[in-house]
Amino acid sequence: MQGAFWGIIVSAMATGIGAIPVLFLKQVSTRMKDVLLGYASGIMIAATTFSLIPEALDSSNLFILSLGLLLGTFVLNVIESRTSGLDLESRKFNTKIDKKTLIIIIAITLHNLPEGLSVGVSYGSGQENLGGIIALAIGLQNAPEGFLVGLYLLNQKIPKLKALLIATLTGAVEIITAAIGYFLASYVHGLVPYGLSFAAGAMLFVIYKELIPDSQEGEEEQFPTYSFVLGLISMLFLIQHFG
Repeated sequence: MQGAFWGIIVSAMATGIGAIPVLFLKQVSTRMKDVLLGYASGIMIAATTFSLIPEALDSSNLFILSLGLLLGTFVLNVIESRTSGLDLESRKFNTKIDKKTLIIIIAITLHNLPEGLSVGVSYGSGQENLGGIIALAIGLQNAPEGFLVGLYLLNQKIPKLKALLIATLTGAVEIITAAIGYFLASYVHGLVPYGLSFAAGAMLFVIYKELIPDSQEGEEEQFPTYSFVLGLISMLFLIQHFG
């Protein structure tokens, strides 16, 4: 029980840990932003296609995977269209977030819900070491996602500590679903592949629709392109050795 508790906490908080570098970034140039977005895109597409999708497929079938992918894409598409005319300015908190940043935050938060469920189910399954392996794999994916959220918020002139807090909260939702998964492992195990497929669809939408186009906005497109490939290779290395 204690091992599961700490595994769940560390996995969920990896999102906030990944956002810590934003505290030390004074100003992000256009070139640096493009390179970082390219790198994050490579990491996230590798995590989605070589970790989330295979895990969902191994525990279900192609029909369930396809259903989840399409549903995740559809939900993010609906969210994007519904927020197109939304006034995101908050006078109370003196904060203004654009639609693109809001989509990133929503997508990563939704993406983390089924990931937390999978961590909790893995710990509650009773299979030795399975929980720790899944928690490590999910944590490795969460860190660059947290940095990505922090980077977008920093670009919106959000104070660094507030950006770190928001990024951390997008990952903290995993604690709730992980606890549900742990205590109801025998009942919710069948829902995990649906959730992972949905998460993969949501992230593929964000990568294709937001991250990659944003990384190509500068004049020097070759740098973010190589950065994308390096990000993909980095995540493949982590998956091969720890996933």
